[in-house]
Amino acid sequence: MNPTGSPFSIAEIGALIGDPARANILLALIGGEALTAGELAWCARVTAQTASGHLAKLTEAGLLTVKAQGRHRYFRLASPLVAQMLENMQVVASLQLPPRHRPRTRIDEALQQGRTCYDHLAGRLGVALADALVARGHVVLAEDAGAATESGAELLRRFGIEPNPRGTRRCFCKPCLDWSERRPHLAGALGAGLLKRCLDLGWIERVRDTRAVRVTDKGWDGLGEAFGIGPDALQPKREAA
Repeated sequence: MNPTGSPFSIAEIGALIGDPARANILLALIGGEALTAGELAWCARVTAQTASGHLAKLTEAGLLTVKAQGRHRYFRLASPLVAQMLENMQVVASLQLPPRHRPRTRIDEALQQGRTCYDHLAGRLGVALADALVARGHVVLAEDAGAATESGAELLRRFGIEPNPRGTRRCFCKPCLDWSERRPHLAGALGAGLLKRCLDLGWIERVRDTRAVRVTDKGWDGLGEAFGIGPDALQPKREAA
């Protein structure tokens, strides 16, 4: 992952992510946005000088990329693989026993209902979309890959997504374990296409200053017609007694 060609070990990557400030920086970018050093310093609750040192280390390790634009330098996660690693770490963290107590907030609930995981949908909305496509026989998911069926390819084309994109080496579809639902949502080119199309259609909109998304009234109509998903999909699943 190191652009210099000298690979970092698992221990070195773990040590980088294990620092609370650097972990907060990475989690602030997991939604796929590009943020400035000043914005990331605020997210990490550190000074600009301290953030600069953290960003240099994360960039050197290949976890972040940086692009200069005007007076600012914008940082983002280097690839979907980094986002998936962070999402998987959140799954493991959520399994801690006993869990740490922290008062829940409205943002916590909004993130669980729907959010971006790098460039695809996660949370209950993302899981519901994956469930609907699988249940209707449009997508087949294996442990680490997925594919659209013939009916799925037809559905995706009608929806505005090319099921057999050319000129890209990116995996078309794969499951990504959701840290809050502990079930898979869709990643890969398909997951990215679904998020972009839902945003373009105005079916979902981003919640300001978070990576949460909410479904619009127009979106519920569209999601219901296209995928059979209704508002009940965002309700917490009750565990069997």
